[in-house]
Amino acid sequence: MDNTLKHFIEGAAVESSDGACMALVDPIHEVSYASAARGTAADVDRAVRAARYQLKQGAWSGFTGAQRGLLLHRLADLVARDTELLADMDAGSIGRSPMEPRMMDVPNAVANLRAAAGWANALEGRTIPNGGYMGTPTLSYTVREPVGVVGAIVPWNSPLMITTWKLAALLAAGCTVVIKPSEETPQSALHVAALCQEAGFPDGVVNVVTGFGEVVGRALCEHPLVDKISFTGSPEAGREIQRIAGPLFKRVALELGGKSPQIVFDDASFDDAVRGCAAGIFVNQGQVCAAGSRILVQKGIAQRFAAALAEAATSVKVGDPKLPGVQMGPLAKKAQQERVNRYIDAGIREGAQLLAGGVAAPAKGFFVRPTIFAGASNTMTIAREEIFGPVGTIIEFETDEQAIELANDSRYGLAATVWTSSLVRAHKVARALEVGAVGVNCWSPLDANLPWGGLKTSGIGREGGLSGALAYTEEKVITVLLP
Repeated sequence: MDNTLKHFIEGAAVESSDGACMALVDPIHEVSYASAARGTAADVDRAVRAARYQLKQGAWSGFTGAQRGLLLHRLADLVARDTELLADMDAGSIGRSPMEPRMMDVPNAVANLRAAAGWANALEGRTIPNGGYMGTPTLSYTVREPVGVVGAIVPWNSPLMITTWKLAALLAAGCTVVIKPSEETPQSALHVAALCQEAGFPDGVVNVVTGFGEVVGRALCEHPLVDKISFTGSPEAGREIQRIAGPLFKRVALELGGKSPQIVFDDASFDDAVRGCAAGIFVNQGQVCAAGSRILVQKGIAQRFAAALAEAATSVKVGDPKLPGVQMGPLAKKAQQERVNRYIDAGIREGAQLLAGGVAAPAKGFFVRPTIFAGASNTMTIAREEIFGPVGTIIEFETDEQAIELANDSRYGLAATVWTSSLVRAHKVARALEVGAVGVNCWSPLDANLPWGGLKTSGIGREGGLSGALAYTEEKVITVLLP
């Protein structure tokens, strides 16, 4: 049996131009379970040209919004049909509990496709009253046109869901795409591309080139026929993408990291806040850009809350997520395990109080224990930098104003949660927070109808909802003289 995954270009599975492959590693047992094509700039060029042909000359260029919407609905049906397969692909590749993608990622992927199917026939232009042209009346109107060929660069933490964030919206707008999945998690993107072919999308509309960012990602950013780069990942990589794309005047959308605050006021439902904060730190092993890893707790309940959150962390059973009772698997890769351990070490060195977890060194597998620090300040490394692992830091505050100041004192601005029973406080604090999304008494939800994105170092642009679809269009104005 051949366990080598190939690129998907112009409707066919193809090897890399130089025949090279890269290993896919099981994060539980630290063994290679398959390999994937290691893409080259030549592979990217082939995929981009296929996408460009469909955009400008192929059958796709003549599809109406209604036709695009119908295909997106078909694709949603196929993704729903293959729920088990897609969930297992994503879970197995990063050691995640198989239940999480079944409950969250695949349903969200289906919802993304269905929502975009509705937008496909509703991306309307507008008429604009104006003063005419040199005394003669005019009719001025706008049309929405696809931005062009999109390079979609997808991370490893929620590969299917984030692939469909980008794919659904850009297809609704009439664009074509070359997807570059993470080198750790190419399976679900390749399967979705095959499902696009089954749904009836013309060959070349959706292409996937697997490989490393420094080669495939860079080639996409530099290619003169790629009109937009949509990237989800680290601020460091996002900064490099801007540096490359800027001189070429490419459109860029960046959904980057976070250091999201969860603000717990003393009037909040205590048990709900403990459960919610735990979920905000520990879901997907904390490998979530919006993870609520800064827990700001009002002074009167801080000690009790810290003890309860530490108890919740200690109760999490870590191991092979396919085994009964296991709630948390390993991190996705060795480098990530080492990164998280370094941050835990830094928290201890800088004087934070370790209440649960700590540096882990298992004999096999990229495991890290759920970790809670208390007695921390907002100046500590564990409070300033994105850890991307199951590590929460508790910081005390006294007043509403201090909570807002602490929450906003960050280079990130992706999401936040406010835990309170006061409706007035909830609205006031939410309005004051410098983030793209706020959840009140819940972890900020991901919904296909809601825009998602950040401020500051957390990124540029929005995914999801009407905002996400419009981001893949250009507005053209047409003025007609009416003599």
